[in-house]
Amino acid sequence: MHERSSVGELATSLRSELDRYPLGGKLPSSRAMVERFRVSPVTVSRAIAQLVAEGLVVTRPGAGAFRAQPRGEGVMTVGDTSWQEVTLSADVAGHAVPRSVDASGVLVSLALPPSGVIEFGGGYLHPSLQPERAMAAALARAGRRPGAWARPPIDGLAELRDWFARDIGGTASAAEVLVTAGGQSALTTALRALAPPGAPVLVESPTYPGMLAVARSCGLRPVPVPVDAQGVRTELLAAAFESSGAKLFVCQPLFHNPTGVVLARGRRDEVLRIARANGAFVIEDDFARHLAHEDAGPLPAPLAAEDHDGVVVHVRSLTKATSPSLRVGALSARGPVLERLRAIQVVDSFFVSRPLQEAALELVGSPAWSRHLRAVSVELRHRREALTVAVLDRLPELDLPHVPQGGFQLWLRLAEHLDESALVAAALRAGVAITPGRPFFSAEPPAGHVRISYAGVAGSAELTEAVRRLRQAL
Repeated sequence: MHERSSVGELATSLRSELDRYPLGGKLPSSRAMVERFRVSPVTVSRAIAQLVAEGLVVTRPGAGAFRAQPRGEGVMTVGDTSWQEVTLSADVAGHAVPRSVDASGVLVSLALPPSGVIEFGGGYLHPSLQPERAMAAALARAGRRPGAWARPPIDGLAELRDWFARDIGGTASAAEVLVTAGGQSALTTALRALAPPGAPVLVESPTYPGMLAVARSCGLRPVPVPVDAQGVRTELLAAAFESSGAKLFVCQPLFHNPTGVVLARGRRDEVLRIARANGAFVIEDDFARHLAHEDAGPLPAPLAAEDHDGVVVHVRSLTKATSPSLRVGALSARGPVLERLRAIQVVDSFFVSRPLQEAALELVGSPAWSRHLRAVSVELRHRREALTVAVLDRLPELDLPHVPQGGFQLWLRLAEHLDESALVAAALRAGVAITPGRPFFSAEPPAGHVRISYAGVAGSAELTEAVRRLRQAL
């Protein structure tokens, strides 16, 4: 049993037994719970913390855990917060710029499913695929480094920046790299640096919901450019630049999320040419480079490696290939824009935690790193093949237009008679969490879609069971 499900089950058991204790009454000791429920002390501690967060239990250092007083009892002063609606929606200097932040598309992938529900929609590797032992060893070695807890250079550790530059390839140098707190942080910095509030930004359609959420929170107006089996349609990209006046295009040329397609060779040159002709930047989100499958063959170089004029601002991260908690990434750019990126990052966060940078450097510099990438490459291929066969055999209502050779997901188009929201809800009732397609579109989608991830399940048996439950939902 995974730790997460053990914590949920213990919290449920304790919650059902609270009525046995008077208000303010003491619960059994942690040791007693460990012996009774046969779980670890860490599981007990986390379950109690969950009940504390729900207001059902209070803890007193050195005394234990006690049943809390109901929140409705006692004196509580309720203030009037209605004034905030006016302030939060007010225009700035007479300009109406959207200021609301919609995180729903991001939360779909980040929220942990209830106990017993198979996570078929997440965007991270299952713990069994994560290099946990290698990361633990790297963190231990990092902690012993001299100065590991000292303030790091603002741009990031020189050795880590150099590793990212070599990983990007081409003429990228360490001087053109900034270490960031993961890919999402890098995207946020890049969008804020390259477009003012109210400006249009061209995005692939469909595209990563986290990027759309960031763009809208920055007051930008996403303008969709359709994607087909060869990546973004460059004739439509050129038309979108001309009609919108945009100076920025955000793309994922390699194993695009959610479709999994790779930008075709001829279109790569066209994207750079069109952007250069319009005096525009391209943000290249290279999130899946370390998630290539065993049968992917040689990968195309990043767009940044072929750009000599500072058109491309390159984003990448170690998170997807390791763990959600190893939030270390990089921004690479050349020219005056690099100083603007650096300034925004410094203002936002000062710098990235040095121990985390040291641990990342230890990890990618160890023999375990290449072994881990090879193992993930093999396992993702096996899972993709098994899921593809299962979808074609058991889920004929879901059309699979493209089988990816990298990344972690299949992008499925629904038959016309299926309702996307209803299917997602039915799947959850059947015990499997899938990702709806609507959040991936910045405008009206052409059809219903769902994304299913084969990286977040425990293994082939759970993958098969997830397909069975999805068949039941259909």
